[in-house]
Amino acid sequence: MKITMIGTGYVGLVTGACLAEMGNHVMGLDVDAEKIRILENGGMPIHEPGLLEMVARNRAAGRLQFTTDVVAAVNHGTLQFIGVGTPPDEDGSPDLKYVLAAARNIGRHMTDYKVVVDKSTVPVGTADKVRAAIAEELAARDVKVDYAVVSNPEFLKEGAAVDDFMRPDRIVVGADDERAILLMRAVYSPFLRNHDRLHVMDVRSAEFTKYAANAMLATRISFMNELALLAERVGADIELVRRGIGSDPRIGYHFLYAGAGYGGSCFPKDVKALIRTASQAGVELQVLQAVEAANDRQKHVLVDKVVARFGADLTGCQFALWGLAFKPNTDDMREAPSRVVIAELLRRGATIRAYDPVAVPEARRLFEGEPRIAFGRGQADTLDGSDALLIVTEWKEFKSPDFELLRAKLRSPVIIDGRNLYEPALMQAQGLEYIGIGRSARA
Repeated sequence: MKITMIGTGYVGLVTGACLAEMGNHVMGLDVDAEKIRILENGGMPIHEPGLLEMVARNRAAGRLQFTTDVVAAVNHGTLQFIGVGTPPDEDGSPDLKYVLAAARNIGRHMTDYKVVVDKSTVPVGTADKVRAAIAEELAARDVKVDYAVVSNPEFLKEGAAVDDFMRPDRIVVGADDERAILLMRAVYSPFLRNHDRLHVMDVRSAEFTKYAANAMLATRISFMNELALLAERVGADIELVRRGIGSDPRIGYHFLYAGAGYGGSCFPKDVKALIRTASQAGVELQVLQAVEAANDRQKHVLVDKVVARFGADLTGCQFALWGLAFKPNTDDMREAPSRVVIAELLRRGATIRAYDPVAVPEARRLFEGEPRIAFGRGQADTLDGSDALLIVTEWKEFKSPDFELLRAKLRSPVIIDGRNLYEPALMQAQGLEYIGIGRSARA
């Protein structure tokens, strides 16, 4: 099947490459000529495990191409996936200008039946706006061409997106056009050979489903972070509590880890957007407002622990910091807890030596010109002369470090662990002072 993927960012690249992997002929469109140049030259503008190899393989096979030519892209695919960015406005609502611009381009140039698929995360009612934008362009041309608008939200985890797409736990399709539904079933059928996980529903319910899913996950994270704060006060160990409640099949273990707060391009934006949508509809989402407030507070918890241990004035202190990306297996630092931690430590006069397996280039860009932050080539580079080690992201390579080396290199053998990677009893046996999140009972 011929498919056009409008937008070659995170969602667009993963979606386009995975659809090409199943034999479709995919054309990726982007107005960013530099991004297209990078892709055409075999590069990759984002870090996502397995994506570079998949893109190269399908480009070599002739199933995946990239272009800045809008007319060619609209003419190419019967299915026109829109996977452009929806950055938040000042009021928290998603900015739909790129989505609607894509829709207008389709309406401006289409000559035969198209299925326009909203893949971007968009608020309830966006499909109606996309449909209207296309209709306006067709009316301006004084032509009549059939088309359908479908909602097909993505549920990809950064760092595991290729695997998520190739082995989906569900595919949501919101549509009211039978021809469009048949085409969507056809394009996804190779991913559903063992079990039909495709859920067809009305468009608005599909749009709502994406926000509801991310809001639920964010709620679990903030809930556990609040319990961790209480555990420290009452002498409980949040890790033992997590195991106790996670063993209940009604609850499960996913997204029950206390830490330094959630970040990234999805949870913060989607929680804000759902709160804004509710406000516009005259509904106050009190739980989600609390989730957002709890997360904002949690991003300061690591610095609070630094201050409790070293004092409010950190002038002359140096801290090693492991983990810059908002989660492992990505270089994405959007809304990352590390940004809050670094900014607050710098404000208090500290110097920082930071390391991340892939996010250092992005961190250099964000903190360009800041003389009190340096970046190590490896974990050990950050330790010499540092007063403590702060762990902000739970990369696998941080889980079993050389504790003897840590104790020898740190000026004071203190680990402040924002991801609860280590057992307090083991740290004590290693001669390390260990400060975790909600671990007071065994610290």
